[in-house]
Amino acid sequence: MSQVDSALFDAGQFQAELALKSSPLAAFKKALRQGNEELNQRFVSGVDIRQLITDRAWFIDQILTHAWQRFDWGDGSQISLVAVGGYGRGELHPHSDIDLLILLQDDLHEQFRDSIEQFLMLLWDIGLEVGQSVRSISECADEARGDLTIITNLMESRTIVGPEHLREQMQAATAPEQMWPSKHFFRAKREELTQRYSKYGDTEYNLEPNVKGSPGGLRDIQTILWIARRHFGTSDLAELVQRELLTEGEYTLLSAGQEFLWRVRYALHMQAGRAEDRLLFDHQRKIATLFGFNDDDARLAVEAFMQKYYRRVMGISELCDLFMQYFEERTGSDSPEQIKPLNSRFQVRNGYIEAVHPKVFKRAPFAMLEIFVLLAQNPELKGVRSETIRLIRDSRHLIDDDFRNDLRNTSLFIELFRCDEGIHRNLRRMNRYGILGRYLPEFGQIVGQMQHDLFHIYTVDAHTLNVLKHMRKLKVPMFQEKFPLAWEVFERLPKRELLYLAGLYHDIGKGRGGDHSELGAVDAEIFCKRHHLPAWDTRLVSWLVKSHLVMSTTAQRKDITDPDVIHEFAQYVGDQTRLDYLYVLTVSDINATNPTLWNSWRASLLRQLHTATKRALQRGLENPEDREESIRETQLAALDLLQRAGIEADTAEQLWAQLGDDYFLRHDSADVAWHTEAIIAHGDNPEPLVLTRETTQRQFEGATQIFIYAADQHDFFAVTVAAMDQLNLSIHDARIITSTSQFTLDTYIVLDADGEPIDGDVQRLKDIREGLVGALKNPDDYPEIIQRRTPRQLKQFAFKPQVTIFNDASRHVSVIELLAPDRPGLLARIGGIFLDFDLSLQNAKIVTLGERVEDVFFVTDANNQPLADPELCKRLSDAIITRLSDAQGDNTVPAPIVF
Repeated sequence: MSQVDSALFDAGQFQAELALKSSPLAAFKKALRQGNEELNQRFVSGVDIRQLITDRAWFIDQILTHAWQRFDWGDGSQISLVAVGGYGRGELHPHSDIDLLILLQDDLHEQFRDSIEQFLMLLWDIGLEVGQSVRSISECADEARGDLTIITNLMESRTIVGPEHLREQMQAATAPEQMWPSKHFFRAKREELTQRYSKYGDTEYNLEPNVKGSPGGLRDIQTILWIARRHFGTSDLAELVQRELLTEGEYTLLSAGQEFLWRVRYALHMQAGRAEDRLLFDHQRKIATLFGFNDDDARLAVEAFMQKYYRRVMGISELCDLFMQYFEERTGSDSPEQIKPLNSRFQVRNGYIEAVHPKVFKRAPFAMLEIFVLLAQNPELKGVRSETIRLIRDSRHLIDDDFRNDLRNTSLFIELFRCDEGIHRNLRRMNRYGILGRYLPEFGQIVGQMQHDLFHIYTVDAHTLNVLKHMRKLKVPMFQEKFPLAWEVFERLPKRELLYLAGLYHDIGKGRGGDHSELGAVDAEIFCKRHHLPAWDTRLVSWLVKSHLVMSTTAQRKDITDPDVIHEFAQYVGDQTRLDYLYVLTVSDINATNPTLWNSWRASLLRQLHTATKRALQRGLENPEDREESIRETQLAALDLLQRAGIEADTAEQLWAQLGDDYFLRHDSADVAWHTEAIIAHGDNPEPLVLTRETTQRQFEGATQIFIYAADQHDFFAVTVAAMDQLNLSIHDARIITSTSQFTLDTYIVLDADGEPIDGDVQRLKDIREGLVGALKNPDDYPEIIQRRTPRQLKQFAFKPQVTIFNDASRHVSVIELLAPDRPGLLARIGGIFLDFDLSLQNAKIVTLGERVEDVFFVTDANNQPLADPELCKRLSDAIITRLSDAQGDNTVPAPIVF
């Protein structure tokens, strides 16, 4: 507790202010305002955070004491004002809860009711947000007996004003001898911690973590201290070292972590102007700047700040786990211990592996890797004993270049990847105990490293280990239905450990600047050579790391119905073995990046690319697929369906003669038959034909397919996407075809604007059809682009759009590649720009990745020619950038580094 601090609160000056005013409110409010300004200035100037939060608690004590003294409490012997919870610990952040207990000797509620109500009203009137309870000593005991939160709050208490003996009696009445004995309290807190972790996804690496409640947050440290207080009667971290619950190193880590999180929380409250414990995107950049981080060529300041944050909370979470396990071992079962030897270095005690003596790792450093191989080889083991975890942590310094080059160690590390079980689980353990980043320094660089976007929702190390987790899922029967092709391909991979090693290294080059795929490939090659892998294995792993983005990029950004695209990709891959490895790596990478990314659309694109490339490789790279043959196969299958529906082949083929090759390359036989039957039935009706159905294509499962057939008009795409925007539809794919008879055949795959499927809602589908027909019948009444509210998170990613325009000679079109922040109405704005520039859209690839879009448009000019005028391309690019920038407001954030 601070000594008198007149700069923070001058009691004499305050009394004088009170005497001058007819109402005390002005004096109290002025004191609060001046005190808060002084404390915030001290924070900005770098005053020690421990001093700062205790100073704030002392300051509030003074305010409450003067407020309390304005009311009648009799002789004052039967009532006290007590601080509880965090305020009871003497810790207070700018907008923390001020938890108060008005403690009565006996049931004297009525006697003090008026004074209590007036006191609390004064606190509210002067702007203090307090949480209060009024209880007698016996009521405290009664309520604490059945409520974990109440007993925890009462444990952390101190008297602000009034007799101290009341609080001492309350503490005696709620002591472990009376209720919540240490063992029961520990188990309840352990369950509470489990539930809290579950609320935050059991990870320290949330994109917008809660500084207080997320794993590794301040609540973890408080949980350790609560358990220690209940068991030992102390919550002093330094004293826990003396009692051998913490080592000196653990104490230092916890203390430093607590100070760092206190600073972050204090800054959060200052920035938000309220009790905000979520480290939202809104605040991350500002706090990074406040803490002195700067952008550089490799990464943003906010990414460097968040890496420090994640490393801190990971260390705290690890120590919390260690403490909980250690405490459970000390207070656990009364049954006899069961000990079983494993080898000369390790044994199993009650299901946990432990070192047989404290000098195991000093005498045999290789045992630091051996223990994880043993855990993988014995999957029935529950984990590592706490004392052995401590030995591992204390021995990490033994891992140096000699250790990394020791044949025993390189052999053990590779052996882990060849185990049948536990590879991912034990790599996570190695990362958590700090071994993986020591053994692989390049991995150590990515621990806690985040990418400031909505696409990568995990840090690089967490994502990397997640990739291995998804690879390992392909061994589990329950995932065969979700990943049928990946399952089949995985089963035939000749050396699965090479896939895992490629997964371990695929993103290891991030955060260094440059192409992370190229940097990672170099690291992977060095790793393989150091671990004595054969030359073929080394080349494969390095190639996979270098190429890990190629398959997803090809599937999502290129027209994989084009045989030339498939032939080019097959040439890059070279053989089916590489194709298979790359396919499984790509599927695992997408699934491990963001759970929302993997859908049936992406699944089908990759499946289609794998299947087509496999055929190309089997046929031979010297014999590329014949386009005419592919088109004829689709037509024959469609004819079979149409003839069953009673449609003559001549009638269908007469229509098809007008459609062009691209139509049959980009639609399957079922859709060709569906379109053909509807167009023939539509006849000469001048109205646009609009069809909707739940898509039968596996890549768009759950989405709705909208097919539009109408006389081509120059503003067709612009009007269509603007109308869909008004109908609250989100477009996920667009296929634009213009027939030789100047009719357009466009297919859009859509979901509702909130990303949910329409799910066969008959009235909704009717409204969509009518809305589109109405808009296309009256194109001069161009639909107004609606102004929908941009979600909070997307607002934090306002960057200048990037536009690249070039000509594709083989397809006789111009290609416009767009990287821009995702915003409501974006496609409608693009359509309007194309209309202004008299462009015709031939095809579009719509890709949304978190907070950004990476769309590709294939266009021609009014004469159906590619854009030949460089000045026109410059004006078009400028127009796109300007209009999309205007739609997002002020652009103060650099464009993202796209990986």
